[in-house]
Formats: sequence, structure tokens, C-alpha cells
Amino acid sequence: MSTIGDSSGTGSTEPEETPDQQDTAVAAEEVSDIVESEDEEEVQQKLSRDLVFDVLKNRRRRYALHYLRRADDTVQLSELAEQVAAWENDIEVEAISAAERKRVYTALYQSHLPKLDDAGIVEYNQNRGIVKLSGAAEQLDVYLDLEAQPDIPWCNWYLGLAVAGLGLLTGAWLGLPPFSLVADVLLATVIVAAYGAVALAHTYYAQHADAAGETPPEIQES
Repeated sequence: MSTIGDSSGTGSTEPEETPDQQDTAVAAEEVSDIVESEDEEEVQQKLSRDLVFDVLKNRRRRYALHYLRRADDTVQLSELAEQVAAWENDIEVEAISAAERKRVYTALYQSHLPKLDDAGIVEYNQNRGIVKLSGAAEQLDVYLDLEAQPDIPWCNWYLGLAVAGLGLLTGAWLGLPPFSLVADVLLATVIVAAYGAVALAHTYYAQHADAAGETPPEIQES
């Protein structure tokens, strides 16, 4: 005769979890852990003012950050070292010596990049020799976005020339000395030459300002 009931003798009527249900529960716990971990990481990424000032007080670190901000993705340490060395010596990358490159490379490799990585400002893989900015680096923008040179008010220059030219022509038209002693053609030539000179200066400045944008602001000031 067969026995009806739980063969284990426990008398429990609760259904056991299937393997699929167990896997789902484990996955849910892992997702929860990841979310909590990301929340904690975001909190840790808030940089204190003391940390920011400590990081930016070193010019070599500032140069490295300036270059990394221009990069779209990861940067090779060798590439970063070459550009920082060129900025430090105020020369082109092609002109740096092996000693200058090695000095900067060693300092970045052993000291500066590990410090920035510990602060959560960069993601530095020392073994592979690659580095990129982290999301927390955006907090440094307010300190790094410095205007290297004040903008020249070109509109004021053109307006001043217009007023001066009008004054010269008015004086010549009214016959006021010494304007009456100067031929109208000569006055017009002077005015056109003045406008041309300012226009050339404006063009030169604009072209060199674009090129200077490739370097850190403090380099542009020197």
C-alpha cells in the first residue's frame, strides 16, 4: 500500500524554487549591488576644494589635464609625455630631446598620473600605458577654463577709424586748417590705409588666436 504525503516526512506544503527562479533572484541581487556601487562611486567622485587645489598646483599636472581634455578617448602615455615636454620647453613636439621626453614620461608614469587616478580625476592603466579623463574631471573645468589673453575690442577700433575719418573729411570740406592744406585724395588714401592696417592686424590676431587654442592658456600668456 502506498503512502500519501511528503516522502521526506517534513509535511511542508511550500513549493520549492526552481533553478530558473533561483537564477532570477541572484541576478536581481547582482543588479542591486551594481546600482548601489555606482551610487557610492558618484558620491566619492565629488572633489573637495582642497583636493582640486592640490592637484592643480603642479604645472605638469595642469598641462596633462589640458591635453587630456582635448582628447576624445584614451591617450598613450608616450604621446602625452611628448606634448607636455614640448609645452614645458616652449617648443614644438618634433624639437624635444630624448632627455626632455624621458624626464616628463618618468614623472607622469611614477607620480602625477597615479595621483590623478587616486583622486578619481583620470582613469590610468599603468601596465598598458594609457590614460583618459574620468567623469569627475568636469569639476575642474571652472579652474582650467582661463582666458589666456583679453579679447581686443576690434569693433571699437573700426568705430574709432570711422569717426576719425569722418572728422578729417569734415575738416577738409569746411576748409579748416591744416586739413584744407591736404588734398582730398591724400586724405582718402590715409583713411583707407588706416582701415587696411587694422584689418590686417585683426586677421593676423584671429589666425594666431586659433593656433594658440591648441595650447594651455598659461602657455599662451608666456
